[in-house]
Amino acid sequence: TVFETIRKVFDRHGAVEIDTPVFELKETLTGKYGEDSKLIYDLADQGGELLALRYDLTVPFARFLSMNSIGNIKRFHIAKVYRRDNPQLARGRYREFYQCDFDMAGSYLPMVADAEVITVATEILSALPIGSFEVKLNHRVLLDAIFEICGVPPSKFRTICSAVDKLDKEPWEEVRREMVEDKGLAEESADRIGTFVTRRGQPQELHKLLLEQNVFGTHPGACKAMEELALLWDYLDAMGALKFVAFDLSLARGLDYYTGVIYECVFTGGGPSVGSIAAGGRYDNLVGMFSENSQQVPCVGVSIGVERVFAILEAKQTLSQSNVDVLVTSVGKVGVRQRMALAKELWSAQVSAEFMQNKDRLIMKAQMEFALNKKIPYLVIIGETELEQDTVNVKELATQEEVALPRAQAGNWIRRRLGRSGEVAPQEQQQEDDAAARDNGAAEAQHRADAEAGVCCRPGVAVQKTSKFSVLGV
Repeated sequence: TVFETIRKVFDRHGAVEIDTPVFELKETLTGKYGEDSKLIYDLADQGGELLALRYDLTVPFARFLSMNSIGNIKRFHIAKVYRRDNPQLARGRYREFYQCDFDMAGSYLPMVADAEVITVATEILSALPIGSFEVKLNHRVLLDAIFEICGVPPSKFRTICSAVDKLDKEPWEEVRREMVEDKGLAEESADRIGTFVTRRGQPQELHKLLLEQNVFGTHPGACKAMEELALLWDYLDAMGALKFVAFDLSLARGLDYYTGVIYECVFTGGGPSVGSIAAGGRYDNLVGMFSENSQQVPCVGVSIGVERVFAILEAKQTLSQSNVDVLVTSVGKVGVRQRMALAKELWSAQVSAEFMQNKDRLIMKAQMEFALNKKIPYLVIIGETELEQDTVNVKELATQEEVALPRAQAGNWIRRRLGRSGEVAPQEQQQEDDAAARDNGAAEAQHRADAEAGVCCRPGVAVQKTSKFSVLGV
């Protein structure tokens, strides 16, 4: 499943799962989300405290860090968040939805944690069957430097940042109009911003071009950000993630707590327009907002928007595949009790199985149509002959290939065909051992009978008759 795929990547990178409450004091959440603060759900408990449902998983994690003395940590959290937004089901926008967060907190070498977090996002999206995607990346310090170079007053940085953040949904002309008419920015400043935020390209190539053109001059913030980005490109290249990244100077991310690298992952494979399917960045000052001594803990993270991933998969009809591997079917006089017993054996062998329960005895056509309608890939068929011989027939519907197998080996065979090799389930192993023991017992009985009759029953073995029993000698 999607959640299993995401969790496996988190586990592979050594992250631990940390849960936080579904609601917080309202003061914990306010002032962290810029213009989106209006989307916070307010609550009031019986004691009169002002509470709010969590807007994301990042701010509660920062509060957790401020209350606990923790060193370097990789953390993940898969949980629901809540936003008072206008639902758009086709775009995967809901008021209640899951986020899957991965964060690294503590002191690391510059840009090492940032590179790993971005790599985690690319590994997850590559593992999911969504198709092509792109990671748009920018630096918040670089964006602030652009605003300062363009003459934006510091008091307007965040509001102009929110306007620039809409460039992925609106044309530059509309964003410029908002900055000038709604936000009160001078036209000259808006035009200068346009010369920067319309630039995007391959990270190392655009980085080199910006340095050659000296577009930032000697601005200290811009120079520091460009140095960090050069290091990040190198680390992402080392981890095989740079090929997914585009250096995009229009990326702003409207949340107030970001302090460094910011990024958004967008679906580029055609189909539904769902916006970003993952996003994150560095937030070095957030933990200090909750600490009594304002002690800062450097942090960087990414959040995967699962509902938007589901929207893409539904449009691609990927989710229409059944979560059942096998339909247990019967023919002839074999009824529901026998189907039930075989299904239990497959469940114990870690195979997802189902059997029709509406009638005792069924015709094969009805069972075949049931499997095809539910897109179940395999049939396991039992009849009177199979019951007598302790076998089953396994049919793959996609290829119409059908094989006869010992009943005890069916689960193993199906798991291998599904690419789930591994240890045999204990019950199935016992079944295989019992079957092998029965086979060996029958063979030995035949050997003894043959020996009594004076027949050489094994290659290279001579049989010597005695009055009461046979002694085998080589």
